[in-house]
Amino acid sequence: MPINCCTLAGGMKKVLDNIAFWVLYGAWYGLSLLPLWLHYLFSDILFVLIAYVLRYRHRVISKNLSSAYPDKSDKELKKLRMQFYRHFCDILVETVKYTSITDKNIMQRMRFTGADKVAEILNSGQSIALLLGHYGNWEWVSSLVLWLRPLITNNAVMGQIYHPLENEVINRVVLKTRGRMGSDSVSKMETLRWIIGNKRDGRPTILGYINDQVPKWENIHHWLTFLNHPDTPVFTGIERIVHSQNQAVVYVDVKHVGRGRYECEFQVITRDPSTFGEFELTDIFFKRMEQTINRAPQYWLWSHNRWKRTREEFERRFKVVNGRVVAKS
Repeated sequence: MPINCCTLAGGMKKVLDNIAFWVLYGAWYGLSLLPLWLHYLFSDILFVLIAYVLRYRHRVISKNLSSAYPDKSDKELKKLRMQFYRHFCDILVETVKYTSITDKNIMQRMRFTGADKVAEILNSGQSIALLLGHYGNWEWVSSLVLWLRPLITNNAVMGQIYHPLENEVINRVVLKTRGRMGSDSVSKMETLRWIIGNKRDGRPTILGYINDQVPKWENIHHWLTFLNHPDTPVFTGIERIVHSQNQAVVYVDVKHVGRGRYECEFQVITRDPSTFGEFELTDIFFKRMEQTINRAPQYWLWSHNRWKRTREEFERRFKVVNGRVVAKS
């Protein structure tokens, strides 16, 4: 029987990818076993490198901070920028540590209040859209499974949206780490299918959405004022899902209370999305997100070029036809 070269090459690639995955994950896991105080020592060293040598995204961070807080002095803005860099480095090492941190330790460091309200909704059979932003340590938020699991009396499923990485090996390492507490990682392209599939099988879901990112041009349907920017484009797809599936909407308010320590409050916005008008739930989320950020700005991800898409460019290049954004000819 002749050997199919494509099949052989594909099989070899799969073997090599598996080897690369276990080598990379093994190194990642081994590094995570180091004590947290040593991780923070690495973070201190990394802070000097990123903030003073590489000056990582210095212009974007400075521009974002100065435009969001025009009343702050240069000294205050510089202090915020340095505090951001320090926390950013902490997030990097905390993400590594998450690979092997014990349940007891993570529950001491990432505490949730209001879990009983969330469990009550899930136990009733209603699904939940969990809204949060890039604030505090969003990677550790998936540990909410440890707080909810003892309170849930049905077969509810917990998950978080993720954006697949181009490198398949690194993507597998990230997914294995994020799902270690028992939650599903759901590709953004599979969101609705995941929700409907579980609903069909009688499983209510709670799915976490990080909703403070920049939508692509064709996904811009709503603009609002956010952090002193009157024309901020925002995602609205979550709101459409919430309305179509009659899901409860819950916001996660995160507070940084010490190095490697966070307090998260589940805030139920509504259990009946039909009582809210178009984009009203989106507006509420960004208002609460703004309040969270303004309380301690240094813990938000200022390195994102959040306002790179302007309304002027949108109106020059695109038009809305039957609810769809299309390029002007």
